[in-house]
Amino acid sequence: MRPLRGLYLALGLFFVALGFIGAFLPVLPTTPFLILAAACFARSSERLEGWLLSHPRFGLTLREWRARGAIPWRGKLLALAGTTVSFVLFWIGSSPGPALATAVGLLMLVGLIYVFSRPS
Repeated sequence: MRPLRGLYLALGLFFVALGFIGAFLPVLPTTPFLILAAACFARSSERLEGWLLSHPRFGLTLREWRARGAIPWRGKLLALAGTTVSFVLFWIGSSPGPALATAVGLLMLVGLIYVFSRPS
């Protein structure tokens, strides 16, 4: 079991790094990577899992996700805004045909439906 624990620890650290980068880059989300990191740390390091769950900025969100699968309203609105901006940039930047624009739009809509279906 030791190699698997090391793999989870490495993945957890990788996801924390991605989450940290995402805190500064608007195109990369932070919370989903920290949720993945917490899940990896639950299987590898109680200390790092506790650190994430008690973090002053992200801890409450992570604990709420773990307990109820909840996404705060602010997060939902940011997801809506980010998806809208992304679709507009996609449309302007690539001039997609109707089939591709529809496929991308539907994929984004499915993601938003999932986000808004979660408790707040």
